[in-house]
Parts: sequence; structure tokens; C-alpha cells
Amino acid sequence: MNAVASAATPSAGHLVKPETAAALIRAGRTLMLSGDERLLRTLPNGRWIGGTIPYFMGQLGGETARDRVFVTEVATHGLQPAIRHYDLAALSRVCVDAPANGYTLIVIPAFTETHSSFARNAPNYEEMYMKPLAGWVAGIHLDDLGRAKPMVLDGTDGRAFDDGAMVMHVPLPESKYAHIDIINLFSQGDGDRIRFLDNGFSVENCLIEGRPHNFAEYALERKLDVRLPLVADYCGASINVAIKGIDAQSKRVDFYAPVFTDVEYRFANALPDYVQAFRAALPQRVGAVSFACNCVLNYLYCELEGKRVEKMLGPMTFGEVAYQLLNQTLVYVVVEG
Repeated sequence: MNAVASAATPSAGHLVKPETAAALIRAGRTLMLSGDERLLRTLPNGRWIGGTIPYFMGQLGGETARDRVFVTEVATHGLQPAIRHYDLAALSRVCVDAPANGYTLIVIPAFTETHSSFARNAPNYEEMYMKPLAGWVAGIHLDDLGRAKPMVLDGTDGRAFDDGAMVMHVPLPESKYAHIDIINLFSQGDGDRIRFLDNGFSVENCLIEGRPHNFAEYALERKLDVRLPLVADYCGASINVAIKGIDAQSKRVDFYAPVFTDVEYRFANALPDYVQAFRAALPQRVGAVSFACNCVLNYLYCELEGKRVEKMLGPMTFGEVAYQLLNQTLVYVVVEG
């Protein structure tokens, strides 16, 4: 087993059998869960929210598992987190509703109207960036693309949703505070400037340096490395849009996050060694991690199966949230004090 990083302080989460997760729920623990939809639907009602995904960084390393559930235990410090499903119309109030001191965990199903709207509008939500908001985008096994839907679940009553967002607002005592960190390996390259003619998770046509092109043909003809995301510069912040696949027959490119017509994109700078870059970017010293998630593409491209990232345990997701929607990043929350 190769060690990518090690630390003395344990992660808040572990990959466990469903009966272990059920016992924690019955014991009254407050949890964020991730796993196969079939397993999540069998769990008892309690103080938890969940989302579907079969990819994890577990305590023994990265793995694909449909028979276990990843449990992130949320420390309550004697206070009561609020659990709520937000539909698309209400989601803009997610930061307004957040505790004055604390943080908010969110999970959104992939490729939905809420996913697209959050990507576009979250930076403009009222009180955004004033209160920590972190989470992930639920997905499915990559073999099931087109056959199954990502889901989020409200553990308080057992309801499952294929749109909207499940949210847990976690208050903290005045002596503690939460902060969010991200690891993004990518920066915008100096290649062709790309603009798209339609908003969405799939595109056909685009403008390359102002000239019309089919984006799939452009990428294939130039043998572009589609492991590299498109990167947009949002006021100095590099925001990735990861490529899900190129359909050469239909001349269509699919993404893990929506692209927008009024945003200029470039391919990311190439990484000489993707795996080494990820290892080097991991923090050597960090406090107790309360929540972590990592992109499923980092899992695939960094060949993390069987490799341990001991502190950064959690789901390997179809998107990450650190205030706004991200792709091909690692996001984690640390509570200090």
C-alpha cells in the first residue's frame, strides 16, 4: 500500500459497512453519508444527509465500493445542526440561513438544474463568502452514466431527491471557527481562447480565437489532453471545468460542470507528472479535518486506487463546493479553536 500522505490526527470520516452506519444513526450521531443509492435507502431515519457515489478515499486507500457507506461524523459541540432540503428557488438563501458562527455542508445531484444554477449563480448569493460553505456533487458509477441518476437524501425522513440540494447548517461555539481550504493543481494556460455558443453540460460548437469550430473536432484534431480541465479566470481565481468525454460520432463534448457563453476558457497548463503534482500539493501539516472530498478525476488520473491520503478521507465526487462549484480539486474543512 503506497502512502501519499500521513498524519497523526484522524479524519472525521471512515468507509464502513452499512450496519455500522445504521448503528451510528440509531445512536443519535450527526452524519454526512455517501454511498450507493440502494444502501443509503436502507438506512434508518436520523440526523444525517447523504448523496450517491461509489468512489472513496477510505482509511485503507482509494477504492470503488458499492457494499459500504462513507460516514463523516459531524461534531456538534453540544449545539443542534439544522438539516434542510433546498429546492432551486430557495437555494439562494443557503448562506443567509447559515449560522453566524459555524459552517454549512451541502450536497447537490450532478447534471441537474440545481447543479447548473449553483455553478452560475452561487458567487452572487446573499452573504456568500461571509460564511463557510463546503460540500460536493453526488454522482454515480461511471459505468452507469446514462442509466442511473445521482441522488441526494434527507436522512431525517428518508426522502430521496434527484434535484435540489441537501444542506446541513452546523453551528459552532464562539470559541471555535471553521475554515475551508482547496487544492487545485491547475492554472489557465496561454493557449487558444475558447468561448461557447450555448450554456450547459454538453456542447458542440464554439469560437476558437473568435472563429467558429466544432469543439470535439478541435480537441481531437489537436490531440489535446482531456485530463486537463478548461480553466476560466474569475477575477483572479482559477475555476476548472472538467471534461467528462468526447463523443466523436455526434461531435459533442460533455463536462462535469456547465460552461457559459459569457465566460472565456483556456485549457489548463500541462502537468509534467500529474501524480507527483498532487502529492506535492497535499498539506504536510493541517489540523483535524472535519470534512473532505476529492474529485473522481483526481482519483482516476492520479491513480489513487489503493493509495492512502490519510487525513483527506471522503467521497471522490462529480464536483466540489468551496463556496462555489469547483472541478478537479480537493476541498476540506478544518475546525479550529
